[in-house]
Amino acid sequence: MRRSTLIDLIGIELNPSSHSEKLISGVGAFIAIFAIYNISYLMLGEDALLLVTSMGAATVLLFSVPHGPLSQPWPLFGGNLISACIGVACAQLIPDTFIAAAAAVGLSVTIMYYLKCIHPPGGATALSAVVGGSAVESLGFQYVITPVLLNVLVIFSVAVLFNFLFKWRRYPARLAKIETKNRTAANESARLSHQSIEHALRQIDSFIDISEEDLNRVYLLASEYDNSPTSKTGVNKETNKT
Repeated sequence: MRRSTLIDLIGIELNPSSHSEKLISGVGAFIAIFAIYNISYLMLGEDALLLVTSMGAATVLLFSVPHGPLSQPWPLFGGNLISACIGVACAQLIPDTFIAAAAAVGLSVTIMYYLKCIHPPGGATALSAVVGGSAVESLGFQYVITPVLLNVLVIFSVAVLFNFLFKWRRYPARLAKIETKNRTAANESARLSHQSIEHALRQIDSFIDISEEDLNRVYLLASEYDNSPTSKTGVNKETNKT
């Protein structure tokens, strides 16, 4: 098996990113988790660890891929709060912990998909409601408000304020769209249409973790590069002209 085939098979991401981007993501995650853990500890004591695990997963999305569909406010709020409700309901209605835990995650994934708020940490939030220990169990549906909603509000606020410091990392992603909406007529004509993207996604029939705006941006940048003299295709075009 060739090296490139093996890399593709096991899913190693080769997209380049700068050192500053990596460090910024890490600093943002540090600030968010520091705030969230302190709030969780005040509410749940030592049992806060399980809840912070789900919020830790959310920080990866909000600070590493702030423009991704899974990171946006509706998935963040809807995914965590809906999953928390499902988790508490399963914990109270299903006596067998093993079945309750599995049902909480399985139902959360299904409902998040239908409500268009897929958020991977939501599965951990639902699971924590079932296996989070006596402190979580005693909260009942209060668990949805404190600490889940409170922690989501904290991480959302940190993400908005922190990413706003860097013009290429606006969060929510809609803020970046507003700043870049004034494009040239040539670029607009090169954009993929909403209908064409929607048709392609229906053919794939699976969730794609990239926004329509970012997909168009990749397409435009690739087109600009292909038409530039520095690219291989650009060089070939210039050579053909002569």
